[in-house]
Amino acid sequence: MRASGTDSGTPRRGFGLYVHWPFCVSKCPYCDFNSHVRETIDTARWHVAYQAELAHYAAAGVGAGEKITSVFFGGGTPSLMPPETVAGILDAARWHWGFAEDVEITLEANPNSAEAGKFADFAAAGINRLSIGVQSFDEAALKFLGRAHDAGEARRAIEVARKAVPRYSFDLIYARPGQTAESWRAELDEALALAGDHLSLYTLTIEPNTGFAGAVARGALKPMDNDAQAALYDLTQEIMEQAGLPAYEISNHARPGGESRHNLVYWRSGQYLGLGPGAHARLRGREGWQAIQNRRKPEAWLEQVERQGEGRDSLTVVSAQERAEEALMMGLRLTEGVYAENFRAACGLDLDTVVPPERSAPLEEAGLLIRTPEKIVATKEGRAVLDGLLAKLLA
Repeated sequence: MRASGTDSGTPRRGFGLYVHWPFCVSKCPYCDFNSHVRETIDTARWHVAYQAELAHYAAAGVGAGEKITSVFFGGGTPSLMPPETVAGILDAARWHWGFAEDVEITLEANPNSAEAGKFADFAAAGINRLSIGVQSFDEAALKFLGRAHDAGEARRAIEVARKAVPRYSFDLIYARPGQTAESWRAELDEALALAGDHLSLYTLTIEPNTGFAGAVARGALKPMDNDAQAALYDLTQEIMEQAGLPAYEISNHARPGGESRHNLVYWRSGQYLGLGPGAHARLRGREGWQAIQNRRKPEAWLEQVERQGEGRDSLTVVSAQERAEEALMMGLRLTEGVYAENFRAACGLDLDTVVPPERSAPLEEAGLLIRTPEKIVATKEGRAVLDGLLAKLLA
């Protein structure tokens, strides 16, 4: 990412577009995303529906005067989308708003050979960054995680991505039951040998209403205990810092300039529009900030868009205090912290008013927080206990 921001040096927040493709070949046991398996998909209807929802929000004045700084195709499995649908969405978004000169356009992809074979077509459609769901280079771990690819396909997909697009990233999941520090170090060594400018490294979380949650309830799966997870997290930070890809967010690592611009829109409390089933948006409206959530079920979203041009399930006006709390919860995940200028732009309140210095002082003395006139930053130790830290800041 090119260094860019305001004249004061505060990084820009941006205006993002998120496009949700809700379909997968199969449902992974750890996944709680809005993803669905369907035998057939009328891709022509979906192509038209995305265009319609874009046109609806453009006509409503969303993002008026702004250019899109990032587009993210998420899912589900967006690499199952027809490349012509991706191209059509990008052409329409460019027509309605225009793109920033350095716009980042990311598509999430699975490493399966059939999908990796489309990477060049996605690049031709306008994708300039791929985010690949590798999850592991260990065959047994891939089977445990329910992935439909093997380690060889993962390695080949990364090589294809390297040739197809200027930038790429991939995800790994660690803190799996029985995983040792030695095996994780070996897996990270391989990942670093294959990495571009970004890696996402997530600890395995047992989410409600997932296959793994059911297995835990039955006693068929025992998650790694918290102390062992913490030890692997610390090891991860050490290895990644030494390799030149330090954490810029709790689970995301990048070389300088390689950060995900789209995710930074969320973490810096910028404005973003969401298209597709279950997509969220945070938009500035006449009455202040609005939180929008789309219908989650794919067929319900599709039919509503065809009737009325948008698939919205709810629209809520977000109060200044709620927006302030969001800005702190998201921004303190970042190693850069929360800039006072961005905070004021996000909620209309001063950081010193929402978090008085006398409230943050004990956390600073404990080494969990750093505060300057320009910003407030959670230290590495503070980010490790972020929920408790936020509870004290917002008390």
